[in-house]
Amino acid sequence: MTREEKTKAIGELVEVISASSSFYLTDTSGLSAEATSTLRRECFKNGIKLTVVKNSLLQKALERIEGKNYEPLIGTLVGNTSVMISEASNAPAKLIKEFRKKHKKPLVKSAFIEEECYIGDDQLEALVGIKSKDELLGELIGLLQSPMMNVISSLQSGQNTLGGLMKTLEERAQ
Repeated sequence: MTREEKTKAIGELVEVISASSSFYLTDTSGLSAEATSTLRRECFKNGIKLTVVKNSLLQKALERIEGKNYEPLIGTLVGNTSVMISEASNAPAKLIKEFRKKHKKPLVKSAFIEEECYIGDDQLEALVGIKSKDELLGELIGLLQSPMMNVISSLQSGQNTLGGLMKTLEERAQ
């Protein structure tokens, strides 16, 4: 790789990582060609971008990004590294967990989610448990709708009660 190609690759990594609020650094080494192909297909289906990168280029890209502390991640740049980037912060973790039911890898080296660093494969369960923006919005809407639905239900049942009472009074009058 020439110096110009390396500079271009670093620039692309800086651009992609800067635009993302979350990404995972994983180890996919040792997967068969078939398993790797399956993993890539699953990533594509789930809107996850999977890229194998050179550790030295990724380290330089992380060091160039200003305003975020990627220092804890640099220690995990050992061996083969793949970067998984997704809009939903828990999507890569869910995919990895599901994929590992049939395969031993990918392993989570580290992850960066909304200004927080997670180091090590033992963090996978915590990463799966993180709620995506859409999930949080859904829960919030559900919480807001619940009291409104109770009020509407009470008003509607009151309407039926008043209607029944009026009908009974009318029948007595006759």
